[in-house]
Amino acid sequence: MIPSRVRPRVRAGARATAVACALLCLGQTAVTTAGAAPSPRSGTPVITRAALDPALVAGRGADVAFDEQEAENARSTGTVIGPDRTPYTLASEASGRKAVRLVPGQYVEFTLPRAANALTVRYSIPDAAGGGGITAPLDVSAGRDRRTMTLTSQYSWLYNQYPFTNDPGADLLHPDWWLAECSCVPAATTPAPEFPKPFRPTHFYDEQRLLLGTTHRAGEKVRLTVPAGSPAAWTVIDLLDTELVAPPHVERGGVDVRLLGADPTGRRDAAPAIERAIALARRLDRPVYLPPGTFRVDRHIVVDDVTLVGAGNWHTVLKGRQVTLAEPSPDGSRHTGVGLYGKPAAEGGSRNVHLRGFAIEGDVRERVDTDQVNAVGGAMSDSTIDGLHLHHTKVGLWFDGPMRNVKVVNNIVTDQIADALNFHTGVTDSLVRDNFIRNTGDDGIALWSEKTADARNTVARNTVQSPTLANGIAVYGGADTTVTGNLVADPVREGSGLHAGARFGAEPFTGTLRFTDNTTVRAGTLDLNWRIGLGALWFYALDGSIDADVRVTGDHYLDSTHNAIMLVSEYGVKDRYGIPSVHFKDIRVDGTGNSVVSARTAGSATFENVDARNVGAVGVNNCGSFHFPSTGSEFTLTDRGGNDGGWLAPWLLPNTITCDDRPPVVAPPAPSPWS
Repeated sequence: MIPSRVRPRVRAGARATAVACALLCLGQTAVTTAGAAPSPRSGTPVITRAALDPALVAGRGADVAFDEQEAENARSTGTVIGPDRTPYTLASEASGRKAVRLVPGQYVEFTLPRAANALTVRYSIPDAAGGGGITAPLDVSAGRDRRTMTLTSQYSWLYNQYPFTNDPGADLLHPDWWLAECSCVPAATTPAPEFPKPFRPTHFYDEQRLLLGTTHRAGEKVRLTVPAGSPAAWTVIDLLDTELVAPPHVERGGVDVRLLGADPTGRRDAAPAIERAIALARRLDRPVYLPPGTFRVDRHIVVDDVTLVGAGNWHTVLKGRQVTLAEPSPDGSRHTGVGLYGKPAAEGGSRNVHLRGFAIEGDVRERVDTDQVNAVGGAMSDSTIDGLHLHHTKVGLWFDGPMRNVKVVNNIVTDQIADALNFHTGVTDSLVRDNFIRNTGDDGIALWSEKTADARNTVARNTVQSPTLANGIAVYGGADTTVTGNLVADPVREGSGLHAGARFGAEPFTGTLRFTDNTTVRAGTLDLNWRIGLGALWFYALDGSIDADVRVTGDHYLDSTHNAIMLVSEYGVKDRYGIPSVHFKDIRVDGTGNSVVSARTAGSATFENVDARNVGAVGVNNCGSFHFPSTGSEFTLTDRGGNDGGWLAPWLLPNTITCDDRPPVVAPPAPSPWS
């Protein structure tokens, strides 16, 4: 089960002001009228990574096969929306916080940087008036190829308070919760406040993949056109990914599921045949082969001591419909759907499971936390998940331990209602590497030590883009965790890029906690509950102190909306819990709307070779634990030398109080190479 990411009200200074949320939430303020002239672009492709020059993030993030091009850099007759980081707007959830809005008859045209035979379009179209989504065509031309994609908003557009609804006209789901918009508890307020509908629209984007009929050369054009008469009043194109997909893989000696009756057309239920193939493969000690095709699977398939190999995640798809159960299952699920699950840990879990080279396409359209409708789940020790494409499930991979030694590598996880991956409860000695994650409805990657500590896990070289809620990568307690070489971009609200939190009932942090050589961009968001700017990296002591051996080395924090680094204790426990000691070394900070460091806790930190430029406010915003004693803040800083840029001035040391609850944001210039 996925816990609520909604925090109780905390004191953070002045009372929050009301926030209007009418049609501004759709980003219309950033949109001009239709009919603009084509963009003055030469047609030269502009390849980016997380909407950045790839040179700025070299050696960080996932090694992917595709080239990313942002629509705002392409030739278009449409209109650029953004930049805008205000939650509940289309621009805020776009990669790079900008996209292109098309109306019927308009197009955006990209130039292929390399040969390609496949593409992915990230887009948004309106919801139906009553919710539930619409479909609309998008014409795709590439050379002589002419295709029409059928876009849908059936898997996007959520509204209201956690855990959200598909109904844009719904009243407050929790009128007894404190709301930042009115600084009140609506049910306890007279007269009761009214809020515009739809309330808090979010999760606007989806993406689709398309295999083209031929391979197109570098320099050829790919044009996306909204045809005249489209039922969509507008179509927003965020980006285009293009790649050269290899021919289908054939697993020699594998048990072909078609021979056991699996239908590759997707018309008939393939689950029983796949289960027969698994049983036979285990007896013969061979892998199961999933050949090219779409195989319908509307429920979980339990996997243990077996290898499933597809023809490649562009060629083999396990696709399911969400099914409403006649009665809730023992685990509380009210629905089921396509998923490959290890046995529960309570039953010993599964071992020696290897999943490789196929896609899982779900049908999850709303968030029901009791539902087990994840693409991969259960407990799987001594196992590998490699080269999967996971789409439209609740969570891509949710592991419930205790379990050990699982390797999750080279996967693509997009358009999830909640997390992309969660190591929950006693997952140890495991690796998460080279995964590409985009558009999650909760943490991109989470390590959650609820009841039993996760330990000795490494999260390395992953890319996490545009989580619409919570964090890019979050560590909730546990022992000896390493987060290294990752790229995190564009978190939207109630979270940030990198996070370490003593919260959600997690076991304490023990041993070591390492953040090493990561890059964040456009993180350090505004927390809408606190009305306080977070850090691109933020430490949060709520359920206990964070007193492991914490070291942050080699990270780069680029274009942070508010702060690069934040250390905070919950106000109600600020005199019980703190963050005693964090060590920062060899850090680069390029652009902050506010400070390099925001300290809102008791504790200390050391800084060595931490270079900063384009800092929007005082280098250190030091509030300590808000007692403001004459001796200085309860948070102390030590300068170990080499801290360039003037941000750590001598007068700030060791603990000068500089507390400014909500300093104005000074937007920094775009990141640039560090000379």
